[in-house]
Amino acid sequence: MDLSFSPQELAFQAEVRAFISKALPKDIAARVADGSGPTRDDMHNWHAILNDKGWLGGTWPAAHGGCDWGPIKLHIFEEESALANAPRIVPFGLKMLAPVLMKFGSAAQQSELLPRILDGRDWWCQGYSEPGAGSDLASLKTRAERDGDHYIVNGQKTWTTYGQYANRIFCLVRTRSDGKPQAGISFLLIDLDTPGVEMRPIRLIEGGFEVNEVFFTDVRVPVANLVGAENDGWTIAKYLLGHERTNIAGTGFSVQALAQIKALARTVKRNGKPLIENPLFAARLAETEAELEAMKITNLRMLSKAAAGGQLGAEPSMLKIKGTVIRQSLNDLARRALGPAAAPFPSEDLDNLAITPPNHSHNAADYFNNRKISIYGGSNEIQRNILAKGMMTR
Repeated sequence: MDLSFSPQELAFQAEVRAFISKALPKDIAARVADGSGPTRDDMHNWHAILNDKGWLGGTWPAAHGGCDWGPIKLHIFEEESALANAPRIVPFGLKMLAPVLMKFGSAAQQSELLPRILDGRDWWCQGYSEPGAGSDLASLKTRAERDGDHYIVNGQKTWTTYGQYANRIFCLVRTRSDGKPQAGISFLLIDLDTPGVEMRPIRLIEGGFEVNEVFFTDVRVPVANLVGAENDGWTIAKYLLGHERTNIAGTGFSVQALAQIKALARTVKRNGKPLIENPLFAARLAETEAELEAMKITNLRMLSKAAAGGQLGAEPSMLKIKGTVIRQSLNDLARRALGPAAAPFPSEDLDNLAITPPNHSHNAADYFNNRKISIYGGSNEIQRNILAKGMMTR
């Protein structure tokens, strides 16, 4: 199998590299590199820069303001962005809700909402998980009861990433309680400034505030905000989760992290020699790199299938498992390379000895924060069950 880029793809890679080098503000790249960012404004500003270039909706159809990028161009763009320390593209509007609207939304929803995602007027967050319905999503209890031209929504969502920055949320709500649990779920769009919505931040183990709880008390939502048919939300949810799990793989972030660890291992010394010459560390590094290369190929295969109109089955589950395990392995390798400097609160004595290399002071926070990636989007245990069922029913 020839995995090399074509001349046209190499030209696109050079174009992306040149654009990012010129357009990405140095202060934003520095905050991403040292782990102190990106901030909300960093992500918003980078989105605006990409939108001005016309690249924000890279894989969107041209009819909706996109570039019609295929999987190879998307792979190149994400890898070059990560290597340049560009902020991540927040996926909730661009990569999760937008494909849902294009496939299931009405013409009015598409014409109103898709441009607002691109130009940054709307920051969407996701309302899937609940205190008693995370991996078992069909058990969700947030209810939406019809009252004329509105639904009345009551319930609670949790682990809502970047909800504190968002002005809108897409939610799975229960609109029927009889029959199979999956048959009574609908997909609803809710403005977060509607009376009865309350957002509460959750402090994470590394000390940051990234996720939230959302409470809904008698929230009136227009019926026009329903996407697809009532009680058909489970079909939409599975479609969206396929996009989420593919994005969770985070191939570009792993490529960037691997490059950082290699650079670090060439600098740090053990027993008078660079750490990268330590046989045990080198073997661990090589094993992780081989896994990453295999995942990159798998990622391209799945993206090609999706771009050709193929229905993804259990494949995104495999990508989600491998991608999250590799990212956590890279976090672990970085901590092994840093040694005592990887402690969450290094002592002042270590600071005085200047043993913490530049851009690695947030390593502990990254390590603890990324413990969650094998849980959200459907835990890896659930993904293994999906894979097993897929194999058994063939």
